[in-house]
Amino acid sequence: MGTQRNSEIATEFLAMITSGSVREAYERHVADSFTHHNAYFPGDRESLLVAMEQSAASEPNKSLTVKQVVDSGDRVAVFSHLYQTNQEYAVVHILRFERSKIVEMWDIGQEIPKDSPNALGMF
Repeated sequence: MGTQRNSEIATEFLAMITSGSVREAYERHVADSFTHHNAYFPGDRESLLVAMEQSAASEPNKSLTVKQVVDSGDRVAVFSHLYQTNQEYAVVHILRFERSKIVEMWDIGQEIPKDSPNALGMF
């Protein structure tokens, strides 16, 4: 079995998180020294892991469709469509890698309006 590219790791990580396999995703893909820049939680590994587990428990039917992936060596950006029970979001995750592990993450999301004047949509 070959080594996974960072873009493959990033998309697998996000798919696992969304499907509820949060702890397994962290064990497989996230470095112990992981930090993140989500403004709603402390910046350490454990705080975001717990928040993601709580999100998975409260929204078990959410799903994520990856629309674009930009791989730039140690940084990967993943542009996705996130579906939740009553809301949809356009989300960008930017992940920084060291030795095939995620060491840092940024996430930016925008709710998709139901009645947008832009015929092109968010994607």
